[in-house]
Order: sequence, then C-alpha cells, then structure tokens
Amino acid sequence: MVQKRIKTAMMAALTVALTTTVANAGGLERGGYNIDLLFDPSDYAAEAAATYVNPQRELNNVTDINPANGDLNGLPNSGVDETEGYWVPRVGLKAGIGDSVDCMADYSQPWGAHTNPGANWAGANDNIQTKIESDNYSATCSYKWDMGKGQFRVIGGGFYQEVGGFKERLVSPAVPALGITGVGRMDLEGSGWGWRAGVAYEIPEYALRASLVYNSKVDLDNLEGSIDLSRVILGVGPGGPIIGSRYDVSSFASMPDSLELKVQTGVAPGWLVFGSVKWTDWSQLQIVSVTANDPSPVRPPTSLDLLYRDGWTVSGGVGHQFNDQWSGAVSLTWDRGTSHGYGNQTDTWTLGTGVSYLPTENVEIRLAGAIGLLTSGSSGPQTYNGAPVGTNVTYDFDTDIVSAISTSLKIKF
Repeated sequence: MVQKRIKTAMMAALTVALTTTVANAGGLERGGYNIDLLFDPSDYAAEAAATYVNPQRELNNVTDINPANGDLNGLPNSGVDETEGYWVPRVGLKAGIGDSVDCMADYSQPWGAHTNPGANWAGANDNIQTKIESDNYSATCSYKWDMGKGQFRVIGGGFYQEVGGFKERLVSPAVPALGITGVGRMDLEGSGWGWRAGVAYEIPEYALRASLVYNSKVDLDNLEGSIDLSRVILGVGPGGPIIGSRYDVSSFASMPDSLELKVQTGVAPGWLVFGSVKWTDWSQLQIVSVTANDPSPVRPPTSLDLLYRDGWTVSGGVGHQFNDQWSGAVSLTWDRGTSHGYGNQTDTWTLGTGVSYLPTENVEIRLAGAIGLLTSGSSGPQTYNGAPVGTNVTYDFDTDIVSAISTSLKIKF
C-alpha cells in the first residue's frame, strides 16, 4: 500500500502542472506564475515547456459611435476576427541543497495580449492592432522541516520583469494623396521587480500537498516609449493640413499581485484529486495615462483604457496512474472575466486533459490539451471617475471557442 501511495505521489507532481498550463485566464495573463518544479523530489531537475493557445473571439454588430475620424459604419461589422493565437514558453532549473533547502530558477512570459482585427472594420478608430509581451526571470527557494506526519515548507523568492507593447488605431481620416493613412501608433516598455512568499504542507505517503503562495505586484514606474502621429492629420491651419509628428512619452502602471491556493491528495492507490483557487488584482489596471515628455498643443495626452475588475480562477480535477510509465489527468477550470461592460473578456470555462510518459525514471514527457468556451456579452461606453470611457465603438459577441495544446520535457537526477 505504501509503495502504491508513493507512486501516486510521483504522479501528483506532474498531473497538477499538466492540466493547468493550458487554462485561458483574463486580464493580460498568459502563463502566469508557476513554481511547481520547486516541489520535485529529485535532487536536481530541469524542465522546458511550451503551450500554444488559440482563442477565437469574433465581434458582431459593431457600430462606430465616434464619427470624428470618418464614419466607419460602411465597413465590415460582424464576424470580425479579433484575437491571435500565441505561444507561452517556460524553462526552469531546480536543485536540492541538503535535506531541507530547495531552490529553482526559471524564465517565463506571465503577461501578454494580441488583438489584431485590422483596419478594415467598423471599429478601427478604437483598435487596429494591440500587442503586449513580457519576460520574467525568477529565483525561488524553500526551507522545510518535519511536522507531524509530513513536512512544513516556507517559500520565498524574487523576480525581475520586462513588459512592452504597442497599439495602433485610426486617429484621423485617411488622405492617400498626401500619404496620410490616419493610423497612429503608441509604443511603451518598462521593467520592475517583484517578490513572492508562501507556505506549504506535504505528506508524500498520501500524495498530499497544500500550498498558499502570494506574488507581489510589479511597479513599472519607468514606462517609456513614443507616439507616432506622422501620418495623421491633427487639424487644418492657414497653411493647410496640420500633420502630426513622432514624440517621446512616459507612463506608469503596475502588473498585478496574486494569491493562489493549491491542494492535492491521493484518494486511493493510483488516484489523485486536486484543485486550486487564484485571485489576481487586475482591478488596479483601469486607465493607463500616457503623457508627452515635451507637451505642446499638438501633443495631447492619451491613455490605454482597460477598466479591468479582479480575476478569479477556480480549477479542479482528477488524475490516475495507469502503470509505472503512464499517468493521465482531467480538469475543469472556471475563470471570471475581467471585463464588465467594456471589452470582451467574459467568463471562460475550460476542460483540460493530459498524459505523462516516463520512458526512464529520469525522463518525463508530458502532452496536454484543452478546449474552452468564451462566454457571450457586449461592450459599450462606460464612466470611470466621472469621465466617459469607450466612446469610439460598441459591439456584441457570441459564445466562442478557445483551444490549447501544451508539451513539456523534464529531466531529473
């Protein structure tokens, strides 16, 4: 019985990570934070993983409600493909130091977004293309000691994060004869530091583990970039059209803090149940104001309007070890949408499944997949701190599909 429980414990470490890497979360979350490698019982372990996510959000009944840039309501207004597929990589190294200390270092891309409806739709004055990317470099350690039948562990670490991206939208009517596309572009990038702290309790004999980990926010107080209005008409003066220019800008934002509880336990020889609850403070990202470093009447301030609310992600599932080489798991995840009246990040339901194969005791190969529903809704003008937001366009969207596939390789010794 003990030997079978130990095998279940070995399976537990892989199945929890197996089914959560393909969840589709709200806000700007992609890979999020993952420190599961820290709990690997091997003295040394290295892991590389890649996940491809393909959301298929379509916008319908699009209406241009701001004619200042020209009436766009004659352009396509339904079946507009907004989202782009994306890859999420992760690489980690873990080392055990003596009997009590474990440390890991990893690279990941926790945040990101890519919408690309293009210029040929009725909402081009709101968005042509927006892309955000991130790089995260992290180090995490834990110290554990015996407590009761198991071990108690304290966790701490830090990370350095780089975040950048751009947004393009129609700012003025196009005048092809003058080389005026009417498209403006904003680029921003910055970096910051964060930290994490947590606790965990484990009873390996029963494949039991409970962990609670907090990740701090990351202040990007050095956001710098530019706004390019060199192909935009800002007005008409005595000498004719006033053409914009490219100028430097700055801003400030914070990537959110989060708190996650994970629990797993063996329930029978070869069987495991697991679950998690995560809160992410996306509501701190409301209006990201952007100002010119050298302001003037033709260099007005602008903003990146998000109006997010806090995100909640709840997941649960079951795993089974078929034999010494093969394990599998199935999970169901609910993610509360961060949009509420503006934007299209509504609730997501995701069904995930995966398998793990151990050709030898030192090599582990995982393959996981997921299919999910992006629930329906609508987007239109809102008010934030007494000011109107989202006054360029309104649209609806039906229930859409998101799919994902994930693969990873772990070597341990």
